Amino acid sequence: MKVSVALFVSAVSAASIPSVQQGLPLDTFGQVHSISIEDAIAKIDLLGTNFSALPISTFAKELLHDVFSLSDDEKMSTASVDSTESTDATGACTNPAIRYEWDNYSSSDKQAFVEAIQCLIKKPASGKFSPAKNRYEDFVRLHQSYSPNIHSKSTTQQTHKFLLWHRYYVWAFEQVLRDECGFNRAMPWWDEKKWAGKFAQATIFTDQYFGNLPSANNGAAVCINSGEFAGLQLSLGPGMATNNPHCLQRAVNEQTTTQTGQSSWDACMSRTSYPDFHSCVEFTFHAQGHNGVGGLMADAIASPGDPAFFMHHLFVDYAFRKWQIDDASRTTSISGCADSTNCSPLTMDTMVYIGNICGDKCPDLKVRDILNTQSGHFCYRYNY
Repeated sequence: MKVSVALFVSAVSAASIPSVQQGLPLDTFGQVHSISIEDAIAKIDLLGTNFSALPISTFAKELLHDVFSLSDDEKMSTASVDSTESTDATGACTNPAIRYEWDNYSSSDKQAFVEAIQCLIKKPASGKFSPAKNRYEDFVRLHQSYSPNIHSKSTTQQTHKFLLWHRYYVWAFEQVLRDECGFNRAMPWWDEKKWAGKFAQATIFTDQYFGNLPSANNGAAVCINSGEFAGLQLSLGPGMATNNPHCLQRAVNEQTTTQTGQSSWDACMSRTSYPDFHSCVEFTFHAQGHNGVGGLMADAIASPGDPAFFMHHLFVDYAFRKWQIDDASRTTSISGCADSTNCSPLTMDTMVYIGNICGDKCPDLKVRDILNTQSGHFCYRYNY
């Protein structure tokens, strides 16, 4: 997988980043690994030599995954964002925070969310993730630095920490939004599959929120000049580049976004082992969501520079959680590869590192502390 890395820009450091108005050629960005839906369903190329000792399922079962919408009077407001630390007899938290789908999120909450991200862009970097130039870039730099350990090299050289690490990463982002930018609403998530083939029409890509989603122009991505992040200038990426000024840019490919829909969802949800499910998600709708937005999002390491990254990975975590609740054992056991080189065993005691990016709230954790969103280190769920 061709990977790349991070970005930055903020009012705090804008003077040090030359303004760039031209998008980069599409072949500048490394594509996120992906395979076709047909191959995913047939499990072609997902059963490499490293999988010989793993419990890969050979039979699929039909699962029902209904996503329930809320009525208008149930839409999220500024209230219910706190979760209790108390637990029941099983160790589960008793009052989990709820993540609301974007279209069941009030206009006020949507605005507060994008403004909180803008707040991070304007805050100075912590200094712990050099050469990040603002607090938002701390997250991009973290992803850049850890990418070789949290992404699979190929379909035959995989690490199954991908879903676990990104669950922790998105949660850490939430904590920093709350603690450092005063974000006091519930977190949103984006039901990406309902926009398959029409991402440009999605309600997140508007002039009020994440900005538009243009097609490529003469083989190059297009700088984003609408929405809360209009004119965002970046200094990291593509690839491992640093001090490389460029704009936030996208280049939607709706033929690719069609592969984030119900077919890939059903293919992955039918998998019965964690490595099998993980492989399907990473290489199908996860990859195609990135590549479909295009530009910076299509660059495996640099993609957190586009704030749309977090909405995409909230959807990926939603899918992970949805798969888990269909079988209780999926929150208490794990298997697979802890690395993409030697396939050392992934166990409940495998450590997951997040660089203490949200301070004391972000210690190094064991898989057992991350696997269940309603016990261990976390206390949240999704509105299904």
